Amino acid sequence: MSKNIFITATGTDVGKTYISGLLAKKLNDNGFNTGYYKSALSGAYYDSNDNLIVGDAQHVKDIANLKDSINEMVSYVYENAVSPHLATQIEGNPLEMNKVKCDFEKISLKHDYMLVEGSGGILCPIRYDEEHKIFLEDIIKALNLDTLLVADAGLGTINYTVLTIKYMESINIECKGIILNRWTGNQMEVDNVNMIQNITKVPVIATVPNGCTDINIDCKHLISLFS
Repeated sequence: MSKNIFITATGTDVGKTYISGLLAKKLNDNGFNTGYYKSALSGAYYDSNDNLIVGDAQHVKDIANLKDSINEMVSYVYENAVSPHLATQIEGNPLEMNKVKCDFEKISLKHDYMLVEGSGGILCPIRYDEEHKIFLEDIIKALNLDTLLVADAGLGTINYTVLTIKYMESINIECKGIILNRWTGNQMEVDNVNMIQNITKVPVIATVPNGCTDINIDCKHLISLFS
């Protein structure tokens, strides 16, 4: 079985997929056999040739030159660009945890390292009906994973990041490091790094400018965070 890490974020559209792609590319380019998995993906669409485009997974597959099929990388695909629990209510096909665990185990057998990307933030509802109430945290726990947290580098990130870390601590999910996206390096963002680290005691392991093609983290340090 592979060594694994879960990529979560302070909220939606913070850049989990972008960062996941950079991490996968970094590791594979340096000879570390790395795969990618996402349990539920919303916002897929059909192109002019009637091909289903599964955006997040396709982006990571392309940028990191992954050989796995999209079907191996993603268990549940929804067209509505909303939280998976709502997409399920609209489209059907609710997530089953046994399938998630089985699919993850299958793709893990092909790789030494696995990046697992979440949907939205840590409290994102994945399924919410009379039978099951599943949140993102339940998938992290079911797969027994530690996390990396992606946050925006700019204004407001101290509050969002600290609240997310404190919540994860309260439910016994470990965060191994924080990655700040959309980094410009101004005085406020440098202070954000210092404040987040001082309050949470979790290291900021990378800062990522817009358009970055190579994340600024040493591969040996990165793989040491996998478990």
